[in-house]
Amino acid sequence: MNIYDISKQAGVSIATVSRVLNGSDKVSPATREKVLQVIDQNSYTPNAFARSLGLNSMHTVGILCADSSDVYLASAIYYLERELRQNSYASMLCCTGYHLEEKKKYLQLLLSRNVDALFFVGSNFVEDTDKNNAYLFEAAGKVPVFILNGYLSGSRIYSVLCDDRLAVNEMTASLLCSGSRSPVYLYRSLSYSGQKKIAGFREACLEKGLQDVEKRIFASPASIHETAALLDSLEKEGLCFDSCVTADDELAVGAVKYALSHGRRIPGDFQISGYNNSQLSTCSTPEITTVDNRVEFMCTTAVSLLMQVFDGKDIPARTVFSGDIIYRDTTVR
Repeated sequence: MNIYDISKQAGVSIATVSRVLNGSDKVSPATREKVLQVIDQNSYTPNAFARSLGLNSMHTVGILCADSSDVYLASAIYYLERELRQNSYASMLCCTGYHLEEKKKYLQLLLSRNVDALFFVGSNFVEDTDKNNAYLFEAAGKVPVFILNGYLSGSRIYSVLCDDRLAVNEMTASLLCSGSRSPVYLYRSLSYSGQKKIAGFREACLEKGLQDVEKRIFASPASIHETAALLDSLEKEGLCFDSCVTADDELAVGAVKYALSHGRRIPGDFQISGYNNSQLSTCSTPEITTVDNRVEFMCTTAVSLLMQVFDGKDIPARTVFSGDIIYRDTTVR
Protein backbone atom coordinates (compact mmCIF):
# COMPACT_ATOMS: atom_id res chain seq x y z
CA MET A 1 0.00 0.00 0.00
CA ASN A 2 1.04 3.57 -0.63
CA ILE A 3 -0.53 6.98 -0.26
CA TYR A 4 -2.09 6.74 -3.72
CA ASP A 5 -3.88 3.46 -2.84
CA ILE A 6 -5.13 4.97 0.41
CA SER A 7 -6.55 8.00 -1.39
CA LYS A 8 -8.30 5.78 -3.95
CA GLN A 9 -9.93 3.50 -1.36
CA ALA A 10 -10.99 6.40 0.84
CA GLY A 11 -12.32 8.38 -2.13
CA VAL A 12 -10.30 11.49 -1.27
CA SER A 13 -7.39 13.33 -2.81
CA ILE A 14 -3.75 12.50 -2.14
CA ALA A 15 -3.41 15.93 -0.52
CA THR A 16 -6.17 15.05 1.95
CA VAL A 17 -4.44 11.81 2.93
CA SER A 18 -1.21 13.75 3.40
CA ARG A 19 -2.99 16.25 5.67
CA VAL A 20 -4.37 13.42 7.80
CA LEU A 21 -0.93 11.78 8.09
CA ASN A 22 0.66 15.10 9.05
CA GLY A 23 -1.98 15.96 11.64
CA SER A 24 -3.33 18.99 9.79
CA ASP A 25 -6.51 20.57 11.15
CA LYS A 26 -7.66 21.40 7.62
CA VAL A 27 -9.61 18.12 7.36
CA SER A 28 -13.16 17.54 8.57
CA PRO A 29 -13.63 14.97 11.37
CA ALA A 30 -15.72 12.72 9.10
CA THR A 31 -13.10 12.71 6.33
CA ARG A 32 -10.30 12.16 8.82
CA GLU A 33 -12.13 9.16 10.27
CA LYS A 34 -12.72 7.66 6.82
CA VAL A 35 -9.05 7.94 5.88
CA LEU A 36 -7.90 6.55 9.22
CA GLN A 37 -10.20 3.54 8.83
CA VAL A 38 -8.65 2.71 5.45
CA ILE A 39 -5.17 3.11 6.90
CA ASP A 40 -6.05 0.84 9.82
CA GLN A 41 -7.67 -1.81 7.64
CA ASN A 42 -4.56 -2.04 5.46
CA SER A 43 -2.02 -1.73 8.32
CA TYR A 44 -0.42 1.11 6.38
CA THR A 45 2.77 2.66 7.76
CA PRO A 46 3.86 5.86 6.03
CA ASN A 47 7.42 5.98 4.72
CA ALA A 48 9.43 8.18 7.10
CA PHE A 49 11.28 10.02 4.35
CA ALA A 50 8.14 10.64 2.30
CA ARG A 51 6.30 11.87 5.36
CA SER A 52 9.18 14.23 6.17
CA LEU A 53 8.53 16.07 2.92
CA GLY A 54 5.21 17.20 4.37
CA LEU A 55 6.41 17.74 7.92
CA ASN A 56 9.72 19.28 6.79
CA SER A 57 11.40 17.20 9.50
CA MET A 58 12.96 13.75 9.75
CA HIS A 59 13.10 14.05 13.55
CA THR A 60 16.73 13.01 13.13
CA VAL A 61 19.94 14.75 14.15
CA GLY A 62 23.37 14.11 12.63
CA ILE A 63 26.38 13.55 14.92
CA LEU A 64 29.93 13.82 13.61
CA CYS A 65 33.01 12.82 15.58
CA ALA A 66 36.57 12.09 14.52
CA ASP A 67 37.00 8.71 16.21
CA SER A 68 34.40 6.85 18.26
CA SER A 69 37.10 4.63 19.82
CA ASP A 70 38.33 7.68 21.74
CA VAL A 71 37.09 7.34 25.33
CA TYR A 72 36.06 10.99 25.63
CA LEU A 73 34.30 11.15 22.26
CA ALA A 74 32.53 7.84 22.88
CA SER A 75 31.11 9.22 26.12
CA ALA A 76 29.89 12.35 24.38
CA ILE A 77 28.17 10.28 21.67
CA TYR A 78 26.42 8.18 24.30
CA TYR A 79 25.06 11.21 26.19
CA LEU A 80 23.97 13.00 23.00
CA GLU A 81 22.08 9.96 21.72
CA ARG A 82 20.47 9.45 25.13
CA GLU A 83 19.24 13.04 25.34
CA LEU A 84 18.04 13.11 21.74
CA ARG A 85 16.13 9.87 22.25
CA GLN A 86 14.45 11.29 25.34
CA ASN A 87 13.31 14.20 23.17
CA SER A 88 11.93 11.82 20.49
CA TYR A 89 14.77 12.40 18.04
CA ALA A 90 16.81 9.69 16.35
CA SER A 91 20.48 10.19 15.51
CA MET A 92 22.85 9.33 12.69
CA LEU A 93 26.54 8.99 13.54
CA CYS A 94 29.47 9.53 11.18
CA CYS A 95 33.10 9.02 12.24
CA THR A 96 35.03 11.34 9.97
CA GLY A 97 38.67 10.98 10.93
CA TYR A 98 40.77 14.14 11.07
CA HIS A 99 41.16 15.09 7.39
CA LEU A 100 39.15 18.05 6.12
CA GLU A 101 37.97 16.38 2.91
CA GLU A 102 36.59 13.42 4.85
CA LYS A 103 34.76 15.78 7.21
CA LYS A 104 33.17 17.51 4.23
CA LYS A 105 32.17 14.20 2.65
CA TYR A 106 30.41 12.88 5.74
CA LEU A 107 28.75 16.23 6.36
CA GLN A 108 27.20 16.13 2.88
CA LEU A 109 26.08 12.56 3.52
CA LEU A 110 24.17 13.62 6.63
CA LEU A 111 22.64 16.65 4.91
CA SER A 112 21.45 14.39 2.09
CA ARG A 113 19.55 12.40 4.72
CA ASN A 114 17.49 15.48 5.63
CA VAL A 115 18.73 15.71 9.23
CA ASP A 116 17.18 18.50 11.30
CA ALA A 117 20.43 19.63 12.96
CA LEU A 118 24.11 18.73 13.30
CA PHE A 119 26.36 18.10 16.28
CA PHE A 120 30.12 18.31 15.75
CA VAL A 121 31.75 16.59 18.72
CA GLY A 122 35.22 17.95 19.42
CA SER A 123 37.09 21.11 18.54
CA ASN A 124 39.02 19.40 15.71
CA PHE A 125 36.16 20.34 13.36
CA VAL A 126 37.05 24.03 13.70
CA GLU A 127 39.78 24.81 11.17
CA ASP A 128 42.33 27.63 11.30
CA THR A 129 40.93 29.76 8.44
CA ASP A 130 37.50 30.95 7.32
CA LYS A 131 38.15 29.29 3.96
CA ASN A 132 38.56 25.88 5.58
CA ASN A 133 35.58 26.55 7.86
CA ALA A 134 33.36 27.30 4.87
CA TYR A 135 31.81 23.82 5.09
CA LEU A 136 30.53 24.66 8.59
CA PHE A 137 29.13 28.03 7.52
CA GLU A 138 27.37 26.41 4.55
CA ALA A 139 25.87 23.69 6.74
CA ALA A 140 24.58 26.31 9.18
CA GLY A 141 22.75 27.92 6.28
CA LYS A 142 20.65 24.76 6.05
CA VAL A 143 20.28 23.45 9.61
CA PRO A 144 21.34 24.52 13.13
CA VAL A 145 24.96 23.59 13.84
CA PHE A 146 26.25 22.80 17.34
CA ILE A 147 29.97 22.51 18.09
CA LEU A 148 30.84 20.73 21.33
CA ASN A 149 34.05 21.87 23.03
CA GLY A 150 34.98 24.19 20.18
CA TYR A 151 34.04 27.68 19.08
CA LEU A 152 33.28 29.28 15.73
CA SER A 153 31.41 32.53 15.25
CA GLY A 154 28.68 32.43 12.64
CA SER A 155 24.94 32.61 12.05
CA ARG A 156 23.11 29.55 13.42
CA ILE A 157 26.37 28.12 14.82
CA TYR A 158 26.18 27.41 18.54
CA SER A 159 29.11 26.40 20.74
CA VAL A 160 28.91 24.58 24.08
CA LEU A 161 32.29 24.18 25.72
CA CYS A 162 34.36 23.85 28.87
CA ASP A 163 36.82 26.63 29.72
CA ASP A 164 39.88 24.47 29.03
CA ARG A 165 42.34 27.34 29.47
CA LEU A 166 41.14 28.10 32.97
CA ALA A 167 40.97 24.43 33.95
CA VAL A 168 44.57 23.67 32.93
CA ASN A 169 45.72 26.94 34.49
CA GLU A 170 44.19 25.95 37.82
CA MET A 171 45.54 22.40 37.61
CA THR A 172 49.07 23.60 36.83
CA ALA A 173 48.93 26.20 39.59
CA SER A 174 47.83 23.50 42.02
CA LEU A 175 50.86 21.33 41.19
CA LEU A 176 53.22 24.29 41.48
CA CYS A 177 51.75 25.31 44.84
CA SER A 178 52.15 21.75 46.15
CA GLY A 179 55.88 21.55 45.51
CA SER A 180 56.50 21.15 41.79
CA ARG A 181 59.29 23.37 40.44
CA SER A 182 59.85 22.06 36.93
CA PRO A 183 56.69 20.79 35.15
CA VAL A 184 56.35 19.58 31.57
CA TYR A 185 53.20 19.64 29.46
CA LEU A 186 52.18 16.93 26.97
CA TYR A 187 49.55 17.34 24.26
CA ARG A 188 48.38 15.53 21.13
CA SER A 189 46.41 18.15 19.24
CA LEU A 190 46.60 21.84 18.37
CA SER A 191 42.84 22.08 17.92
CA TYR A 192 40.88 24.97 19.43
CA SER A 193 40.66 23.09 22.73
CA GLY A 194 44.29 21.97 22.52
CA GLN A 195 45.54 25.51 22.10
CA LYS A 196 43.44 26.75 25.02
CA LYS A 197 44.94 24.07 27.27
CA ILE A 198 48.49 25.02 26.29
CA ALA A 199 47.68 28.67 27.00
CA GLY A 200 46.46 27.72 30.47
CA PHE A 201 49.68 25.82 31.24
CA ARG A 202 51.82 28.67 29.91
CA GLU A 203 50.00 31.33 31.94
CA ALA A 204 50.23 29.38 35.21
CA CYS A 205 53.97 28.79 34.76
CA LEU A 206 54.68 32.42 33.94
CA GLU A 207 52.65 33.55 36.95
CA LYS A 208 55.01 31.43 39.10
CA GLY A 209 58.10 32.91 37.47
CA LEU A 210 59.11 29.99 35.23
CA GLN A 211 60.77 31.63 32.24
CA ASP A 212 61.65 28.54 30.16
CA VAL A 213 58.03 27.43 29.77
CA GLU A 214 58.19 27.10 25.95
CA LYS A 215 60.92 24.46 26.35
CA ARG A 216 58.58 22.42 28.55
CA ILE A 217 55.70 21.93 26.11
CA PHE A 218 55.84 18.78 23.97
CA ALA A 219 53.68 17.07 21.36
CA SER A 220 53.30 13.43 22.38
CA PRO A 221 52.71 10.28 20.32
CA ALA A 222 49.29 8.70 20.54
CA SER A 223 49.94 5.53 22.52
CA ILE A 224 50.50 5.08 26.25
CA HIS A 225 53.83 3.29 25.78
CA GLU A 226 55.10 5.91 23.32
CA THR A 227 54.24 8.62 25.83
CA ALA A 228 56.31 6.83 28.45
CA ALA A 229 59.14 6.54 25.92
CA LEU A 230 58.95 10.28 25.17
CA LEU A 231 59.40 11.19 28.83
CA ASP A 232 62.27 8.71 29.06
CA SER A 233 63.99 10.39 26.10
CA LEU A 234 63.48 13.85 27.61
CA GLU A 235 65.19 12.71 30.79
CA LYS A 236 68.09 11.21 28.83
CA GLU A 237 68.49 14.51 26.96
CA GLY A 238 69.04 16.20 30.32
CA LEU A 239 65.70 17.93 30.89
CA CYS A 240 64.82 18.09 34.56
CA PHE A 241 61.12 17.73 35.42
CA ASP A 242 59.27 16.78 38.57
CA SER A 243 55.67 16.86 37.31
CA CYS A 244 53.71 16.24 34.14
CA VAL A 245 50.53 18.06 33.15
CA THR A 246 48.74 16.36 30.25
CA ALA A 247 45.98 17.22 27.80
CA ASP A 248 44.10 13.94 28.36
CA ASP A 249 43.99 10.93 30.65
CA GLU A 250 45.65 8.57 28.18
CA LEU A 251 48.78 10.73 28.16
CA ALA A 252 48.66 10.76 31.96
CA VAL A 253 48.63 6.95 32.04
CA GLY A 254 51.76 7.03 29.88
CA ALA A 255 53.37 9.37 32.42
CA VAL A 256 52.49 6.94 35.22
CA LYS A 257 54.17 4.10 33.31
CA TYR A 258 57.27 6.23 32.83
CA ALA A 259 57.46 7.09 36.54
CA LEU A 260 56.97 3.50 37.71
CA SER A 261 59.58 2.17 35.30
CA HIS A 262 62.12 4.71 36.60
CA GLY A 263 61.39 4.13 40.28
CA ARG A 264 60.04 7.64 40.81
CA ARG A 265 57.60 7.83 43.71
CA ILE A 266 54.16 9.18 42.85
CA PRO A 267 53.34 11.82 43.98
CA GLY A 268 56.37 12.37 46.25
CA ASP A 269 58.99 12.52 43.48
CA PHE A 270 56.74 13.04 40.50
CA GLN A 271 53.23 14.55 40.18
CA ILE A 272 50.91 13.78 37.25
CA SER A 273 47.60 15.25 36.10
CA GLY A 274 45.22 14.18 33.35
CA TYR A 275 42.20 15.67 31.65
CA ASN A 276 38.63 14.46 30.88
CA ASN A 277 38.01 12.40 34.05
CA SER A 278 37.61 9.30 31.88
CA GLN A 279 37.62 5.70 33.08
CA LEU A 280 41.35 5.59 32.34
CA SER A 281 41.98 7.91 35.28
CA THR A 282 40.47 5.42 37.73
CA CYS A 283 41.72 2.25 36.02
CA SER A 284 45.29 3.43 36.53
CA THR A 285 47.27 2.50 39.64
CA PRO A 286 47.71 4.92 41.25
CA GLU A 287 44.48 6.65 40.27
CA ILE A 288 45.08 9.89 38.39
CA THR A 289 44.22 13.45 39.40
CA THR A 290 42.35 14.90 36.46
CA VAL A 291 40.03 17.65 35.23
CA ASP A 292 36.38 16.75 34.88
CA ASN A 293 35.26 18.74 31.86
CA ARG A 294 31.70 17.60 32.54
CA VAL A 295 30.95 15.91 29.25
CA GLU A 296 27.49 14.76 30.37
CA PHE A 297 26.51 18.31 31.37
CA MET A 298 27.85 19.63 28.06
CA CYS A 299 25.78 17.17 26.04
CA THR A 300 22.55 17.60 28.00
CA THR A 301 22.93 21.38 27.76
CA ALA A 302 23.54 21.21 24.01
CA VAL A 303 20.46 19.08 23.34
CA SER A 304 18.34 21.30 25.58
CA LEU A 305 19.50 24.34 23.61
CA LEU A 306 18.72 22.58 20.33
CA MET A 307 15.15 21.92 21.46
CA GLN A 308 14.84 25.63 22.23
CA VAL A 309 16.04 26.43 18.71
CA PHE A 310 13.40 24.08 17.30
CA ASP A 311 10.82 25.96 19.39
CA GLY A 312 11.88 29.22 17.77
CA LYS A 313 13.60 30.64 20.85
CA ASP A 314 16.76 32.72 20.88
CA ILE A 315 19.75 31.05 22.56
CA PRO A 316 23.33 32.26 23.18
CA ALA A 317 25.87 31.59 20.44
CA ARG A 318 28.38 30.43 23.04
CA THR A 319 27.77 28.62 26.32
CA VAL A 320 30.89 28.22 28.48
CA PHE A 321 31.16 26.33 31.77
CA SER A 322 34.07 25.59 34.10
CA GLY A 323 35.79 22.26 34.68
CA ASP A 324 36.36 20.68 38.09
CA ILE A 325 39.65 19.32 39.41
CA ILE A 326 39.25 15.75 40.70
CA TYR A 327 42.08 15.10 43.13
CA ARG A 328 43.28 11.50 43.36
CA ASP A 329 46.61 9.81 44.03
CA THR A 330 49.06 11.30 41.52
CA THR A 331 49.30 14.79 43.06
CA VAL A 332 50.12 16.17 46.49
CA ARG A 333 47.00 17.48 48.21
